[in-house]
Amino acid sequence: MEKLKNLQRLIDSGLVAVIRRPKTEQIRSIAAALVKGGVGALEITVDTPGVFRMIERIKEEFGEKVLVGAGTVLDAETAKTAIDAGSDFIFSPIVDEKTIEMTVRYGKISIPGVMTPTEIVKAYQAGADLLKIFPANSLGPNYIRELKGPLGHIPMMPTGGVSLDNVEQFIKNGAVAVGVGGTLLNKQAIAEERFEVLTETAQQFVKLIKKARGEE
Repeated sequence: MEKLKNLQRLIDSGLVAVIRRPKTEQIRSIAAALVKGGVGALEITVDTPGVFRMIERIKEEFGEKVLVGAGTVLDAETAKTAIDAGSDFIFSPIVDEKTIEMTVRYGKISIPGVMTPTEIVKAYQAGADLLKIFPANSLGPNYIRELKGPLGHIPMMPTGGVSLDNVEQFIKNGAVAVGVGGTLLNKQAIAEERFEVLTETAQQFVKLIKKARGEE
């Protein structure tokens, strides 16, 4: 099944890039730099002007090399539009059961944002494939470890404040992957079109994730 294969691809990479409001003329260069660095999934937030066309274009060009999906999705209608544009997954900052149902119905990966054990279980029971623990920085790596005690069967992915300083701890404490925004998408480097900086940072993240997993 394609969805299970894609989910495994995302987890194997362990790294999802959160691309918030990129410029249309820069998205291709950003995507290419991140793919080169080993990023497994590109999340483009739906508050980006022209986001669905962007997803279509990136999916067409890089679809074999990386998963492409929509982020900051708050309702089922937006999820459906993003799926029609070719999204492999739908990220939400919240638990909205209709959004989860819509995503699952069309065979795509559902990743809602959760904070409490109750939200985690409710979202998982509603059909979520992966749980985005958000905001991860406020909760810290140890929170993942505590959650894995009673909820070890549920795959979790911290997002928000994940950095080169704490990514190893998150993985060691049980995260199956991490979502990274600001640390990976260096605003100044993008503004100056030094896209190689994104590749180098992505490579550092991938190396630390592998190290934390004992893969190198």
